[in-house]
Amino acid sequence: MLSSQLSRRLGWKLVRPEIRRFPDGEIYLRITSPLKGEEVVVVESLSPPQNDHLAELLLLLDLCRDLGAKKLTAVIPYLAYARQDKRFKEGEALSIKTVARLLEVVDKVLVVEAHSKEALSYFRRIEEVKCFSLLGNHLATLGLRNPLFLSPDEGSIERVKEAAEAAGAEFDYLQKERLTGTRVKVERKKIDAKGRDVVILDDIISTGGTVVEACKSLKGARKVLACCVHGLFVRDAVTRMRKAGISRILSTDTVESRHSQITVAPAIAEHL
Repeated sequence: MLSSQLSRRLGWKLVRPEIRRFPDGEIYLRITSPLKGEEVVVVESLSPPQNDHLAELLLLLDLCRDLGAKKLTAVIPYLAYARQDKRFKEGEALSIKTVARLLEVVDKVLVVEAHSKEALSYFRRIEEVKCFSLLGNHLATLGLRNPLFLSPDEGSIERVKEAAEAAGAEFDYLQKERLTGTRVKVERKKIDAKGRDVVILDDIISTGGTVVEACKSLKGARKVLACCVHGLFVRDAVTRMRKAGISRILSTDTVESRHSQITVAPAIAEHL
């Protein structure tokens, strides 16, 4: 677990709260370690089921305050609702704004690779942990042949550039238009992929639709990998990507799964 790695790396005590559900689904919490006068860091990723994890986080943070924590930091490796950072249609909720208000009980919030600067702007005290260089460092150890790192859209090009520079690889980008929450359109663009190992990099892979569409532009690639920070992999995302020709899927431990082969603990530790 990421919290365990952080405690070992920093030499801090790891406290595991008792968390269970009442028969009606309500959350029960208990912390038996004394917290009065302590600096406390609560680590909770808001991965699916994000509403359950958000409720756990809010209850934990308030409990830590009640038990006398002197300083309280929330480490949120994956920040849910960050993609709802603006009104795309009249009357829509700015969900990340609501989440930010709920988290005002803490002294500082740490998030890993937030989806946008707009999402961060709703928080009073927040730090973003960058980690695309960690992805690049890991990819550099895989023995990729003439690697090309590919961003699925122009907006993520700086992130992909960071990873490519760490790995000593070339990089490029595609043009993407999101049609719905699950469908995207990737504009055909000539990519020099023949005989090369191509890595499609993104901050979040949710349904896998972007990766699947990007694969269609990579004619002649020796192999194609998908790599991301936050691997949500909802529904049949992994199956869809495999069928599209993705030979390997890698993600970090901001959302823990069998694909979490890269830890962000070193990057988070630098901010604590």
